Amino acid sequence: MSFGCQENSPGQLKGAGMESNELLRVQHEVTSERDPEMRRAAIDQAYVEVLRFLDSEADVIGRQAFSDRLQQILDGAPPDFVIEEDGPAYVGPDTAAQPWRFGPPGNPVIRGMDVLTLREGMVSVVRGLVAS
Repeated sequence: MSFGCQENSPGQLKGAGMESNELLRVQHEVTSERDPEMRRAAIDQAYVEVLRFLDSEADVIGRQAFSDRLQQILDGAPPDFVIEEDGPAYVGPDTAAQPWRFGPPGNPVIRGMDVLTLREGMVSVVRGLVAS
């Protein structure tokens, strides 16, 4: 974790907070975590309080609403389903994106991408896109 970063090199945000690649790593951990207390602790460290999360079935505001939506997704999937990275990360000055796949390890049932809007080293918006 790198706080107080002043560079604007690839993978880093200008200003205080985490690097964009670190925020993508946290996003992966958060979306993979089935324990709501552990997930919420990570959310509190890397996401703004008024976080907005959008996917094909929901548009919610707030850290707890985000955690609840993730819990709903994970509870609706078989216990052996995992989220795996599915290609390189993409980073810009205020945006980061990571393709993913979801299903049994190595055998995805669904593919998509998380697109993060970044503000002062934290995630302010998460858009969960699903491949069509």
